[in-house]
Amino acid sequence: MNISLKCKRAAALLLSISMLGTAAACTENASSAAPEESVAQLVQSDGTARVYIEDGQFKVNGEEIWFCGTNTPWDNWDDFGRDFDADFWDTHFSDLHAAGINSSRVWILCSGDYGIQFDANGYVTGMTDQFWADVDALMAIAAKHEIYIMATMMSFDCCKTGNRNHKKFRNMINDENILQSYIDHYIIPFAKRYDSNDYLYSIDICNEPDWINENEECGRLEVMPLVRYYARISAAIHQNSDILVTTGIAMVRNNSDTIKLNWVGDIAMTQYGGKDACMDFYSVHFYDWMLPHWGNPFEKSPAEYGLDTTKPNVMGECSANGSVQKDMDLCEAAQSMYDKGWDGVFPWTSTGTDGNGGFAEVSAYANHMVGQIPELIFPLDYD
Repeated sequence: MNISLKCKRAAALLLSISMLGTAAACTENASSAAPEESVAQLVQSDGTARVYIEDGQFKVNGEEIWFCGTNTPWDNWDDFGRDFDADFWDTHFSDLHAAGINSSRVWILCSGDYGIQFDANGYVTGMTDQFWADVDALMAIAAKHEIYIMATMMSFDCCKTGNRNHKKFRNMINDENILQSYIDHYIIPFAKRYDSNDYLYSIDICNEPDWINENEECGRLEVMPLVRYYARISAAIHQNSDILVTTGIAMVRNNSDTIKLNWVGDIAMTQYGGKDACMDFYSVHFYDWMLPHWGNPFEKSPAEYGLDTTKPNVMGECSANGSVQKDMDLCEAAQSMYDKGWDGVFPWTSTGTDGNGGFAEVSAYANHMVGQIPELIFPLDYD
């Protein structure tokens, strides 16, 4: 590793650690409406570790990076603003990095009942001080352990009947004025607050919004308000930060120009938000129940799976068990996807959620991939 680069990274790391305890104290009196103006910066990166896209490839400091990732969606469900355990995240991210993982997808809002504040008319007024303190801690821990974060801003669960704010989230998607309050008091403050932390590399607008359209329990909202929602949010992020934008689409048919309507494609989105309304890369999900419908992405290139290859494509969720029906474990699946041109894999999950495998499977695949392409997983170590 280049010595000056190593020193710069060490300095940023020391700053992140030293600020970790200070941040929570600072946020106690911070304004939730504009926190970036009143909260000390947690991590002042020099840009060396910033992920960007060039010629359709993820890069860091001029070198290509492949995301040997995972999903660590939550520890305690509704972690941020309710039940955040810094010790868990610190230990878990340390273990992930040691295993060879370089990125994790984390849900910032789970049920939507904590952390976010609404007025009597359903407009978003801001995020709680505890929410900001908890996310501050996560971002500092991520920088400390060099784990790139894909921050999932909400899930379809926020619209699910039974969660306290489900009607507010449905109304937010359908009403562009309420949507703007969500952008002004959550999305933009989040993007500005963490833009200087190289290890927040992307924002995932929503986990599996397909189910908000498909399922009665999530409201069965129309497609075009959802497209407007992606467009307006992605434009706002691009106009206020250098953070990359994606959306975790459950079914490839909704992320494909060749199978059905591409909800997050440029053609659909730019009509609502102009040139800034776009995904920087695509993040599709796959589980074995999808095999009869669209085939096995572990055996296909992104183009063969129906995706646009002018942008990077990652597998944003797949079982940590691989494909049981195809008798492919995660090591085989990830190796095949790398060979076929996918830009990263994020198995579900590193914590064993939902019986889809856990840390043992995730660490085994990460060790395998580091053995194959170490310079693409930790490119800064090979500068």
